[in-house]
Amino acid sequence: MNGLESFSLQNQIAVVTGASRGIGAALAQGLAAAGADVALLARGDCSEAAAAIQAAGRRALVVPADLGTAGEGAKALQQVEAELGAPTILINNAGIIRRADFPEYSKQDWDEVMAVNLDAVFELSQAFAQSCLAGKRGGRIINIASMLSFQGGIRVVAYTASKSAVLGITRALANELASQGINVNAIAPGYIATDNTAALRADTARNQAILERIPAGRWGDPSDLVGAAVFLSSPAAAYVHGTVLAVDGGWLAR
Repeated sequence: MNGLESFSLQNQIAVVTGASRGIGAALAQGLAAAGADVALLARGDCSEAAAAIQAAGRRALVVPADLGTAGEGAKALQQVEAELGAPTILINNAGIIRRADFPEYSKQDWDEVMAVNLDAVFELSQAFAQSCLAGKRGGRIINIASMLSFQGGIRVVAYTASKSAVLGITRALANELASQGINVNAIAPGYIATDNTAALRADTARNQAILERIPAGRWGDPSDLVGAAVFLSSPAAAYVHGTVLAVDGGWLAR
């Protein structure tokens, strides 16, 4: 397969978590534009993203799921397989953040962040891999990491811990699954304008400090991540395993 054809996702079935808005919605629509049918897993309203996918001529399946609840992810994948077909792409995008000074950081906030940002990645990836192996087919797992996979952050201890672990699980699963035809990689977004970063953008001093460090001179848009996701999902990335692709406007280069 040569040229742009190797980036096609025709006949692929993708699952995107946290797909109701922001990065998840953008990735879901981007995969559909590349040819994939898409299942959208989220607690929120996915109707707008689903309508855009259908307008692009692809099938969309909305699966309401609270990924902070154990077992919800595996159950959602069973529904996808029954109603849309066996998934070949999984994008673990769902994530939450809780901010507080460390001495006051609550165990409840820690547990809630870990449940969505890490436990759900484990559960969904395991169920997806089991499905791929049972069906004797390859697949792609793409985890959404963060700049805080590399750095410590401020007032976000659980988020930083979870996103650091996402790098570890990406590499560990790549080691185990590459020989089975399942590619496991991650995308580390830079500072993207989403609901999770609204508090930072509203803080004039923090916003200015962040912008001054980004060589590109702007906050990222969720659509900036689409090219990386399509690449890692496609045959063009067949020999890419265990990598973490930073899409950060040059943040890590500073």
